[in-house]
Amino acid sequence: MASGFFAVLDDISALMDDVATMSKVATKKTAGILGDDLAVNAEKATGFLASREIPVLWAITKGSFVNKLIILPIAFLLSAYLPTAITVILILGGIYLAYEGAEKVYEYIFHRNDEEKYDDPTEVPEEELPELEKKKIKQAIITDFILSVEIVIIALSTVVNETLTIQIATVSIVALLATVGVYGIVALIVRMDDYGYRLINLNDRTDSFSDKVGLVLVNALPKIIKGLAVVGTLALLLVSGGIFNHNIDFFHHLLPAWPTMLKEFLLGLTIGLVAVLLMQLAKKMFKRT
Repeated sequence: MASGFFAVLDDISALMDDVATMSKVATKKTAGILGDDLAVNAEKATGFLASREIPVLWAITKGSFVNKLIILPIAFLLSAYLPTAITVILILGGIYLAYEGAEKVYEYIFHRNDEEKYDDPTEVPEEELPELEKKKIKQAIITDFILSVEIVIIALSTVVNETLTIQIATVSIVALLATVGVYGIVALIVRMDDYGYRLINLNDRTDSFSDKVGLVLVNALPKIIKGLAVVGTLALLLVSGGIFNHNIDFFHHLLPAWPTMLKEFLLGLTIGLVAVLLMQLAKKMFKRT
């Protein structure tokens, strides 16, 4: 009886070791998407009144959890009964990511001098603020859904040859870490300027240490947001290029002497620009009709 109990514990321990190992591998594979997820959500969580930033972010976080609850069972069912669909979804998602990255590059090159317009929450009538918040939350949750699909599929692709138990445990852990980790960091980022102002107002001295630290935090926030946007764009192109390189034989055997990172970046950018061009043509045709 006792030996059976310890055998079960040994099996559980072995399973947890396998899950921990595969979780590390899956997390590394999804690092690019997580970086983009962080950049996108940090950008979408700003532009609200300071008192509403955390409630809005919490609403988006809850939506992200719901997205994972929808995506995970479907992904596991496809993996068990229709595994080829995983590759198809992965490639389609890669095209979307390449499009998103290439569109940012396109906008930067051809529209960088255009005046950017943002909704200033201080200028919006108070009765319209709830509707504006709902609109932005909905947009953020939709974006999170698409990125979550890619995170889950990429994580699942790393354990596709493992048992179903390891697949479920590993991908669920990665999905949970993605939500908690990304939105936890986003919460710190969007409140950085508020913490800075609190330090500045901590005492009446005009050149104290807290004032200097506070000013650094306040001035750093917009730079961090812009930096994350650049990193996010690169991540989109590299991750999408990696998806094409590893899942399409033609691309996998193309330019074998090139550095992998450069090859994947160019694949993502090229396919993304084609997608942007097709989308532009489709929009023009739709306007004519």
